[in-house]
Amino acid sequence: MMSQPASSEAKATSWKDAPERSNMPMLRIMSWISLRLGRPAGRVVLHLIALYFLLFAPASHRASRSYLNRALGRPAKWMDSYRHFFCFAATIHDRIYLINKRFDLFDIEICGEETIRTLLAADQGLFLMGAHMGSFEVIRAIGRKVPNLRVAMAMHEDNAQKINAMLAAINPQAGQDIIGLGHIDSMLQVRERLDDGTVVGMLADRTLGEDKMTQINLLGAAADFPNGPFRMAALLHRPVLFMAGLYLGGNRYQIHFEALADFSQIPTGQRAAAVQTAITRYAALLDQHCRATPYNWFNFFDFWQSAPGQKP
Repeated sequence: MMSQPASSEAKATSWKDAPERSNMPMLRIMSWISLRLGRPAGRVVLHLIALYFLLFAPASHRASRSYLNRALGRPAKWMDSYRHFFCFAATIHDRIYLINKRFDLFDIEICGEETIRTLLAADQGLFLMGAHMGSFEVIRAIGRKVPNLRVAMAMHEDNAQKINAMLAAINPQAGQDIIGLGHIDSMLQVRERLDDGTVVGMLADRTLGEDKMTQINLLGAAADFPNGPFRMAALLHRPVLFMAGLYLGGNRYQIHFEALADFSQIPTGQRAAAVQTAITRYAALLDQHCRATPYNWFNFFDFWQSAPGQKP
């Protein structure tokens, strides 16, 4: 395991600068169809979307197949990539209902509810480290069972603007607390939310291009993970949970909360080692969930490209 500050640039370029396929007019049309004709009618369109990606997005198809080869432990078939794209489309579609608080449409199981309840009771704020896996939006649904849960998402400014535009397209009244990273006062904003007892969510499986990286084994090969999210949690002395909102098909989701690290009592001299331990555990949990629900990790670029000598 070693830090690699320079290796993140190529990877950041491959996902962050990929062509943006979201289309706001189409999203508004999908929202109208879905909310007025019902979720089953809206889901019919998802099969066409999945087929489109399969046939007309060759780079994404290659990356999907490469990832699925690892996660499935066998050569991925045509139908495997189709399921991968369909799962992605389904979770994006379900955002329409989750943002509009139509939680009654879903069967949602929560694993680790007591873990997050205990930390919320301390009222010191905490970090949720997620991944581009399943749906982070589904966390809105657990507000019914954990009424004091408030969540802010910390993300790159470009992504924050896209998310805000998406929310406005779906529901102009839908509010979401989003902290844009990369500003002088970003850390201050995160600290203010945490001090207020807010949960701060971050997706820790991709870099912004300027971060130091730690190389860890994932699905049988070396891959680079950004240090930044965990360094922030360590600097702010907060506990961290792993979170994944896994899509299980139909209307079923399973939310996982798992203890990842607690930086609240870590002495300054032990901070770097604690960050490395946390990243290693994060990668292990991501590996575990990728193998258990392989179609949930929306990895449509070569995640292992910066680790030399790795075969897909």
